[in-house]
Amino acid sequence: MVVTLKEVAERAGVSRSAVSRTFTDGASVSPKMRRKVEKAARELGYSPNALASSLTTGRTKLIGLVSSNFHNPFFLEIFDLFTRGLQERGLRPLLVNLSGETEPENSVRMLRQYSVDGVVVASSTLPPGFAIAFREAGVPVINAFGRYASDPQVHTVGIDNVACGRTAARTLIARGYRRLAFLGGPETATSTQDRLSGFQAEIAQAPELGLSVSFAGAYTFDAGRREMQRLLQEPPAEAYFCGDDVLSIGALSALRDHGFSVPGDVGVLGLNDMEMAGWAGIDLTTIHQPIRQIVTSSIELMGAMLDEPDRYPEARVFPCRIVERGTLRPLPGAG
Repeated sequence: MVVTLKEVAERAGVSRSAVSRTFTDGASVSPKMRRKVEKAARELGYSPNALASSLTTGRTKLIGLVSSNFHNPFFLEIFDLFTRGLQERGLRPLLVNLSGETEPENSVRMLRQYSVDGVVVASSTLPPGFAIAFREAGVPVINAFGRYASDPQVHTVGIDNVACGRTAARTLIARGYRRLAFLGGPETATSTQDRLSGFQAEIAQAPELGLSVSFAGAYTFDAGRREMQRLLQEPPAEAYFCGDDVLSIGALSALRDHGFSVPGDVGVLGLNDMEMAGWAGIDLTTIHQPIRQIVTSSIELMGAMLDEPDRYPEARVFPCRIVERGTLRPLPGAG
């Protein structure tokens, strides 16, 4: 049997409104009254009805967690951190898959049907227009892992992908590689564009270096493997900077199947530092993206926005760093 608010009120000897206030965040109730109500609730095994509470407060505490990267295991790590972090703050994540969605207005309409209090767009492949559409609809929105801008239109938390591209180029050049390649994710993704831009800008400072560019159709193992198989119809580059770790792992698989030693014959550099990158048999040298800090900062910012919806948009940018493993030759003199 479900214990009702009325039964708790009768056991505690108080009014039903007193019980309701006790379980409503921010409501005024005396310490003595709170103790009586909580004692009665424990004795009866009562749990407040979240949906009923939302009718009283006007807040559902639902946060839409929107992405289109469900095929990428890196985002499983992100979703795990987001869902646990939101729940720890008393918020409820509503996971939404927008793979294949092209109209921002459709996603806005769908999430408004659930009366979400806010939205986190956790994607590097959804166009920026999706986050902007939520803002224009009056829904607090944060674009986590979105495109960095010094004057953002919506709150953005992530990394500077252009700077990461420069870091990748400097890392390969310092190891003596001269014929370099970029194997990116979808060409339309802003993360792909920015990582390539930084990579090209750094290489352009050394005219003696060679650069080839190609793109995979998605940030997936199969897409990375297929693109590398296509590239291996010609002699490979000396080193590849791949758009993310899962593409890198697909590329490693194709290289090894074709008899190439990594890093003996070809070097591979990833980006993200997903858990799988450190597994035995993969041991991928990569650029660490601080996902835990990005997720924590996004959740903190969402909490602040729920109290202050008109906060001026800000960009929170976290630095990246190289994680040395076993898919690049060592720096000269290292050992």
